[in-house]
Amino acid sequence: MKRIVIFASGSGTNAENLIKFFHNRDNASVIQVLTNNPHAKVLERCKKLKVSALSFNRIAFTKTDNVLNILKASNPDLIVLAGFLWKFPENILNAFPNKVINVHPALLPKYGGKGMYGMNVHKAVVANNETETGITIHYVNEHYDEGAIIFQAKCEVNENDSAEDIAAKIHELEMEHFPKVVERLLKF
Repeated sequence: MKRIVIFASGSGTNAENLIKFFHNRDNASVIQVLTNNPHAKVLERCKKLKVSALSFNRIAFTKTDNVLNILKASNPDLIVLAGFLWKFPENILNAFPNKVINVHPALLPKYGGKGMYGMNVHKAVVANNETETGITIHYVNEHYDEGAIIFQAKCEVNENDSAEDIAAKIHELEMEHFPKVVERLLKF
């Protein structure tokens, strides 16, 4: 049984989707969710779904080995960032090489980097009159959104689409593709 640990910062819809996708599967399961936000809605979702969830602060994440030690104890086969907003520390990346992935709400390398998340991305797509956007699932490295690309899915941006319209399209792509890509990665 492959073990998945999810990192999230907000509402947790992607985390919930992954938890439900792997629930009652014999090949993998989400064993834990970690968040940097003690008020994140993802904690409520985990409680309802009976998945272990913990919050941590920046010091535990970047200045000590506390989060690294939690991960070592969990022994995940894959660490999945699902709306997690902090840059991942090198001590964790070094301990879990090629085992940390992220989903980004744009077609990288466009609209990546520090501060480019959520509605910031979708507003930039509208402001630049893009005709398409999408999601990118990629490996995480020491730089924001620069790890090797694993998968991309595209959607059309219509002339009258608002940032909210684009967000809805991106959310659909994430719900459809993210769990399948995670499952595929765990089969190697």
